[in-house]
Amino acid sequence: MPPIYTIGDIHGQLGQLDDALALVEADGGPNAKVVFVGDYVDRGPDSRGVIDRLLAGLAEGRDWTCLKGNHDRFFERFLAEPEPLFDPHLLVGYHWFHEALGGRETVASYGVRVPERIRQTDLAAELHSVVPAAHKAFLKTLRLSHNVGDLFFAHAGIRPGVPLKDQVENDLVWIRQEFLQDYTDHGVLVVHGHSPVKYPELYSNRLAVDTGAGYGRTLVPVAIEEDGIFALTPRGRQRLDELT
Repeated sequence: MPPIYTIGDIHGQLGQLDDALALVEADGGPNAKVVFVGDYVDRGPDSRGVIDRLLAGLAEGRDWTCLKGNHDRFFERFLAEPEPLFDPHLLVGYHWFHEALGGRETVASYGVRVPERIRQTDLAAELHSVVPAAHKAFLKTLRLSHNVGDLFFAHAGIRPGVPLKDQVENDLVWIRQEFLQDYTDHGVLVVHGHSPVKYPELYSNRLAVDTGAGYGRTLVPVAIEEDGIFALTPRGRQRLDELT
């Protein structure tokens, strides 16, 4: 079976995405199968450019699968009509434009300012008028999970003990400690982002691929093959050893 490549959370870092895609193409060629685990927007300077790049690749017929992250859902819900919706999973006092989440940077990439005093409905209407229809469709059609053989891809992970077919959206895009601290066999290797690590981490039941591009760290693509799992770096492939 040819390798499956996966790329973690991009968070508006277009240059990092291009570098990661170059590593993938050098390793697997232009027809490489790539699964993106979501969080294309927020924090970084060019969320619009990231979505444009992904749409261009899909239009070229690249074998790419794009999953939905919680930050992509923020963006999608803010654009929803007739009024913007917010994610009930957020901590009290948090919102898309909170400095910790990066919505301002996404809006700015579309040329929209967020003044000190503006109603959310007015801001949503302005943003709705400038975001291309193709970007809105992209956000709406992002998949929540992707299953290939004994690999299960999801943005955040899964709820342990729940059959894969019964996993719910909030867990697939938001779960954290209940999943990260569970070491039971899920019957598949769960490939996920959402919880940043300094370098891809392989465990007995999961593979973490969010290497913190949203915080200025390097986006590291990963190749998954029958005989091993490898981080792709400018120095070549680096085999990942199981941590536990």
